[in-house]
Amino acid sequence: MTKTADYRKDFPLLLQKDAQGQTIAYLDNAATTQKPMQVIDAVCNYYKTYNSNPHRGTYDISVRVTQEYEDIRSKAARFIGAQQPEEIVFTSGTTDSINLVSLSFGEQLIEAGDEILITVMEHHSNLLPWQRLARKKNATLKYLIPDKYGLLSLDEVRNKLSSRTRLVAIAHVSNVLGYVNPIREITEIAHRQGAIVVLDGAQSIPHMTVNVRELGVDFMAFSGHKMLAPAGIGVLYGRKELLDSMEPLRIGGGIVEDVTMDSVRYMDAPWRFEAGTQNAEGIIGLGAAIDYLNSIGMEKIQEIEHQLMEYAYDRLSSLPDIELYGTPDVNKRTGIISFNVKGVHPHDTATILASCGVAVRAGHHCAQPLMAHLGVNATCRMSLYFYNTFEDIDRLYDGLKTVKGVLGLES
Repeated sequence: MTKTADYRKDFPLLLQKDAQGQTIAYLDNAATTQKPMQVIDAVCNYYKTYNSNPHRGTYDISVRVTQEYEDIRSKAARFIGAQQPEEIVFTSGTTDSINLVSLSFGEQLIEAGDEILITVMEHHSNLLPWQRLARKKNATLKYLIPDKYGLLSLDEVRNKLSSRTRLVAIAHVSNVLGYVNPIREITEIAHRQGAIVVLDGAQSIPHMTVNVRELGVDFMAFSGHKMLAPAGIGVLYGRKELLDSMEPLRIGGGIVEDVTMDSVRYMDAPWRFEAGTQNAEGIIGLGAAIDYLNSIGMEKIQEIEHQLMEYAYDRLSSLPDIELYGTPDVNKRTGIISFNVKGVHPHDTATILASCGVAVRAGHHCAQPLMAHLGVNATCRMSLYFYNTFEDIDRLYDGLKTVKGVLGLES
């Protein structure tokens, strides 16, 4: 077991102590991540020194925030390997980004009798928009079904794709099982059938190097708050020619070249999709978060999380009466483990763990079709990030022994 660097010093919340004098073992990073001082300071500095509306003024502080706004668009493009900054649209998050694609692009793509292909493991954010679109267009929503470990075979993809498949919407990483889908191979298969690929990158972008051109996807959505940035900021990547073909979903100020009493001419992409006053502080926080992640290196982050994941899986699997979901091959997953204590409701488990200072998530994780596939109503979910420690995992292990003791399950 290699000792990891202590990144907690940059995260004020992780250093806080409760009434018992202990810090939190925060293991709910798939829901949201904590924020380092570098991000907090960047947002505070914006409010203290150049708070103004981007793209609106010719005075100094407005010029400054406009420049930074567009610099961060370029920074985000480089971070995911986009070909140009104009392929980056700022949104409020993954959900907003996927809805934008569904309503602005999907509406013009999908016709009656077409097929939309998704997986049964999708987060509701990458299910409900396509479900609605299929109903509205009288199209068919088809599901890729993983095996009992949550692994998706390429044969399943080949068998479900047809000449009527127009769009494939898929998560890069399952938010329940942590399984990393073979996106490059799936994209190649889909493109041979002429289908568009929409990638939910919410659980991959914070944890590994992602290059959209290498993956070959047509669209990708991700959220800032899952990668150290503030809530309410996200990104939609889209190939430029596709973005240029789309009508804006929300219309209003800041997205037009010219308006008359009878007509409008919109700006080019991406600005046509950014109507109204934008979340400048969120974008500045996103830029600081990208800088922070780059200062560590995404390969290093992935290495740290892999060490933690190996340790966590080994510790949890050694406990009797703990049921783990997903593949036991930690090389095929990120730092997410869904589990249950046999005979105990997940909410009871999570509540007792919380009393031990251990934060995990309990519920269906906005993935009810996957819960049904796994044969459960809910699970507990532990999710890691690079600032977690082996001690956090030990506290989870000890907390689960407490759960069993409190409920009289210890043998």
